[in-house]
Amino acid sequence: MAAASRRPGRPTQMDVARLAGVSQATVSQVLNDKATMVPVETRQRILAAAEELGYVPDSTARALRVRSSQTVAFIIPDITNPFYPAVERGVQDVAERYGYDVIVYNADGDEAKERKAIRSVRSRGVDGVIASFFRMTTTDLRPLLEHGVPVVRLEPRARRVSDLPLDNVFTDNVAAARTAVDHLVDKGYRRIGMISGRSGPGPARLSGLRQSLAAHGMKAVESLIVEGDFTESGGYSAMRRLLRSRRPPDAVFAANDLMAMGALLALRDAGARVPDDVAVMGFDDIPAAKLVSPSLTTVNLFQDRLGRQAAELLFERLRGPAPSVGRSVEIPYELVVRETT
Repeated sequence: MAAASRRPGRPTQMDVARLAGVSQATVSQVLNDKATMVPVETRQRILAAAEELGYVPDSTARALRVRSSQTVAFIIPDITNPFYPAVERGVQDVAERYGYDVIVYNADGDEAKERKAIRSVRSRGVDGVIASFFRMTTTDLRPLLEHGVPVVRLEPRARRVSDLPLDNVFTDNVAAARTAVDHLVDKGYRRIGMISGRSGPGPARLSGLRQSLAAHGMKAVESLIVEGDFTESGGYSAMRRLLRSRRPPDAVFAANDLMAMGALLALRDAGARVPDDVAVMGFDDIPAAKLVSPSLTTVNLFQDRLGRQAAELLFERLRGPAPSVGRSVEIPYELVVRETT
């Protein structure tokens, strides 16, 4: 290979071509994986030259040429909740297989931030969106979809299929919560409270609690249903309120694992034994659920699979023929029994 003729600034395809002793057109074919007729030795020489020069494709220029940014967006409610990074891992694994990057937006489940993320997606020219929205509706997403940007939503329950290219991946949170509370009833607990959430999956999981109790001939005690904010501190505060009840619960179902862990801390600080005095049920099966002491009984939502399935649906629309109408795919759940019940 000829000696590198370095120029100041960012290396270009022409620089790679000079170093490899080939045309710029051949370099472009190789670097864009379109070099079907280029000999293997020439291809290897071009790749070696690109590595030696530190050549990085100009994604902005490429986007102008092929009308693709090679990026997808993942909009989530809380980047500090371990549930969502686990989903993002599944999304990223699929995106990398197709040569795409993933931009993550943290929206805090806030309407203004969700709208801001959507505006950013459009201004950046992002090719597609995967999102767990707490506030946005199909109507809110219509301008994005009509602009040619496909969207896959992560949903807490089945939704009606849209006539737009809007796909849904969901776990039946009502049924999953019902299974969780069924377990508490089967273990003999009768005064079951809940640390719920006002938005996102909270209402679906509360509905599951009510359905389970009704199926067992029991009524939910409204004073034992308190709201948290899906954080550990929110679970701690909610559990403290429940302990101040005239008749505290003998079991608590938290709408996610972080709140369940906050409840465990509150019970420990109050000197209560888990599960002898109060049982605790979580939801999500984040990695820390099996590490806390006592280990947390919870519901596994298979986050990695959730992310992978959402990304596969998105890339079917980005790279090949897909139905013009929306699709809906259900991901299973699994009760994971540990020491807190």
